[in-house]
Amino acid sequence: MNILITGAFGFVGTNLAKSIKSELKAQLVALDIFQPENHAYDQFIFWNDLNNNKNVEFDAIIHLAGKAHDVKNTTDEAAYFEINVELTKQIFEYFIQSKASKFIFFSSVKAVADEVNGNYLDESGIPNPKTPYGKSKLAAENYLLSQPLPQNKKLYILRPCMIHGPGNKGNLNLLYKQAASGIPWPLGSFDNERSFTSIDNLAFVINTLLTKDIEPGIYQIADDEALSTNRLIELIAQSKGKKAHIWHINKKTIYSLAKLGDIIHLPINTERLKKLTDSYVVSNEKLKKALGIDKMPMQAEQGIINTISTF
Repeated sequence: MNILITGAFGFVGTNLAKSIKSELKAQLVALDIFQPENHAYDQFIFWNDLNNNKNVEFDAIIHLAGKAHDVKNTTDEAAYFEINVELTKQIFEYFIQSKASKFIFFSSVKAVADEVNGNYLDESGIPNPKTPYGKSKLAAENYLLSQPLPQNKKLYILRPCMIHGPGNKGNLNLLYKQAASGIPWPLGSFDNERSFTSIDNLAFVINTLLTKDIEPGIYQIADDEALSTNRLIELIAQSKGKKAHIWHINKKTIYSLAKLGDIIHLPINTERLKKLTDSYVVSNEKLKKALGIDKMPMQAEQGIINTISTF
């Protein structure tokens, strides 16, 4: 099996390549804008050389390349569409002309909703993204769904919630630094539940899609259990052999500090506060039904423990 992975050397691509190599007999070809010295791929292609590649025919293409969400809101909106939509068009056109039978596109739950109204988010909701990132991911989805697809080809659109694992960057790292330092966590008054996607569960999904005849479509990816931010702080503290120090400061005070952070760029701003304290529960029932499983292989808490052990 020959597999082409775009955005190959990012956090997700690096981890997926290791998993695919260990689980499947596959030749992996990396498509990216740079090539690190050490990696798990068998071959490398620059984007500019994609259409000149005549040496390898692929069985599947995994499209990871894209512009991630900028929590500091410093990125121009057009940049998201230029990368997340135009690169998708380029690689999908290549897929249509190739002999590859499966195209796996990594979108995001943020292509559907920035906030979850109700108990959880599932695939039946009408997409209504608010951020440039979410809008660009939805635009890429709509492009893919609008294209005629030959009968011998399958399209999978995956919408993971926050992915974590070795090499993870973002809010989980900030939480780790906070809890590991012993500094009290000041947001204990916010009681929330959030879904996560461990890299182990993500790799399991991808390996299954690659090797089995799964119904094509749109699928959300999440661990089975949602976790509160306070629970994350406890797990991090436990991993360091420490007791979690959680303060329950008045919410109005925290909101005021976050608004100030929008203006003078404090470590906390309204968007980061939202990510850390809002509830965002994602259903994975449609995906599990398609895969023919009752539960994901990695429990949410164990996945978090595995990730923070690499920090």
